[in-house]
Amino acid sequence: MSSHKITLQGPQDAVIPFQILGGEAQIVQIMLKSQEKVTARPGSMCYTSGSIQMENVYLPEQEVGVWQWLFGKTVTSIVFLNSGSSDGYVGIAAPTLARILPIDLSVFGGELLCQPDAFLCSVNDVKVSNTTEPRPRNAVVGVQGLLRQKLSGQGLAFIIGGGSVVQKNLEVGEVVAVDASCIIALTTIVNVQVKYNTPIRRAVFGGDNQVTAVLTGPGIVFIQSLPFQKLSQRVARAVTSPNMRENPKFFVQIAVFFLLAYIVILSSLILTDV
Repeated sequence: MSSHKITLQGPQDAVIPFQILGGEAQIVQIMLKSQEKVTARPGSMCYTSGSIQMENVYLPEQEVGVWQWLFGKTVTSIVFLNSGSSDGYVGIAAPTLARILPIDLSVFGGELLCQPDAFLCSVNDVKVSNTTEPRPRNAVVGVQGLLRQKLSGQGLAFIIGGGSVVQKNLEVGEVVAVDASCIIALTTIVNVQVKYNTPIRRAVFGGDNQVTAVLTGPGIVFIQSLPFQKLSQRVARAVTSPNMRENPKFFVQIAVFFLLAYIVILSSLILTDV
């Protein structure tokens, strides 16, 4: 197991010590002084010290989109507060086989555009918002369809990327073409042009390398080698092999699996609310 011990000196002399632990499915352990807090996405907590209190935070009604209201997408975050008098810690885990990237927003001009669900957790002044209302699965319409999550503020945020992660610093006028699904995040000054390599109807319903993003500097872009979308597609292809037709119980097993998953998720949400 590898670990990276890092202490970040913030712009307002705020020291934020944290460790990134593990190799592929990483954990970030953040040290908290008394009354300090971490805001994280739901379901990301792995462990905490005894003095940490958890609280659900719901978005105001005016910020809840129609899609979330209709289909019940999770619109909460979780706040971990050190209510004790001594130092405590929180371990936040990546939800998939992903690497965790610390992002000091003050270094990136206070704003960063990200893939949906790229945000993991944050400390101090970080606001997470959607650049547009979520569209149906895999729908891509311009840069707002690619990068629907926006991080703003001057605090420390942690985002996730699958496989190997590359940070490219683009000079003025420098151009790089990237598979759209491989973009984790980029600064707002990067110019993005979306190109469809196949008819748009095929790009909307998914596929490998269907959409290319042409990025023009200046700015910074974070690129991942194995986005979760590609990983899930490859797993699905392996599971739904040609032998599937010879096994009529397969569809029943899949249906039972999704039913049990739905019951577990619904039960966890009810218990969390209680």
